Amino acid sequence: MRLATLVAVVMTVVVAAWLVWRWDALPDTWSDEGIAMLQSLSLESLPPLPPDPTNAVADDPRAVEFGRRLFFDTRFSANGAISCATCHQPERRFTDGLPRGVAIGVSKRNTPSIVGTAYSPWLYWDGRRDSLWAQALSPLEDPNEHSSNRLTIIAIIVDDREYWRMYKALFGEASGVDTMFSNIGKALAAFERTIMPTPSRFDAYVAAVAAGDEARQAELFTEDEIRGLRLFIGEANCTQCHNGPLFTNNEFHNTGLINFEGEVPDKGRVSGVREALDDPFNCKGAYSNDPSRHCPELEFALTGPELIGRFRTPSLRNLENTAPYGHKGQVATLIEMLAHYNEAPDAMIGHNEAKPLGLSRRELEYLEAFLNTLAAPLPTTLLTSGSL
Repeated sequence: MRLATLVAVVMTVVVAAWLVWRWDALPDTWSDEGIAMLQSLSLESLPPLPPDPTNAVADDPRAVEFGRRLFFDTRFSANGAISCATCHQPERRFTDGLPRGVAIGVSKRNTPSIVGTAYSPWLYWDGRRDSLWAQALSPLEDPNEHSSNRLTIIAIIVDDREYWRMYKALFGEASGVDTMFSNIGKALAAFERTIMPTPSRFDAYVAAVAAGDEARQAELFTEDEIRGLRLFIGEANCTQCHNGPLFTNNEFHNTGLINFEGEVPDKGRVSGVREALDDPFNCKGAYSNDPSRHCPELEFALTGPELIGRFRTPSLRNLENTAPYGHKGQVATLIEMLAHYNEAPDAMIGHNEAKPLGLSRRELEYLEAFLNTLAAPLPTTLLTSGSL
């Protein structure tokens, strides 16, 4: 055997052995640093939901019930067939399973989950609203969604005896049209603030790790899922953006996702922040219940060209129930999304902040296995419209 051939054979064996070790060798225990990282991702670390001073009824149980009924009511649409739950379907973790939302028309972006979004200072993929109640108002008058108008919506409230009773108990008698319209958004937001994630298998695993219960750990996670978790917080560097117990930093990033063929590139956050600043229902507007108008998010919001092509980081909880993925639903499966981040192609517009990961196909499958451990059922109280 020639020397060159022998060297090639030896190198092949060495590389193969290294790959086997890389895939199959798992540390026996988690380090203190690793445990701290896992605990930072657990729902146990989720702080209490902060108050919303712009919404006086944000945590009023009466507003929660009023908002729940409004959320499932189709009468607030032009054709009498569309409700908030048409696109935000509880059984799909408040998404719709479509690339882009379909109601009266077709939305320009994918329907994001609203589970846990009360923690985010910005709403929508581009952050064009700065509160849940301001966001809740937009679909009602959007021609592609409910395609209604505030006068018609208020008339329904006033003409419905039960709705009018509930409204007056919270907000008093009729007032200006815009004030009444904003109050409807505030009731919807009160309900949406109750839509929170529940503990997943991952959260149970973290508790077992913290307790040093190795038998329980082995019961909860497969070796592939552990490998995926170690990649997630390690070599893949996913926690740079997907951190905290909701697996999102609620910030805006350009990750090079392409648009559908023939579409004009989506400017994303650079347009969204300007719309938020101009919104009459924003934190500084006349319809905010905060007399101090303390609005640091608006006051210090970036507005420069570096925001081009950036979109809000979505939560990774319940991913298996929320396909397709991306701000336009461009990516059909989770493994395809992981492959996109692995390659980190050039962005169509702006600059892709992601860097190629260089992971193998098998390692991407490990990541997928771990991400699927974040699935969890929602409370049954959120899976029904109740009586209207």
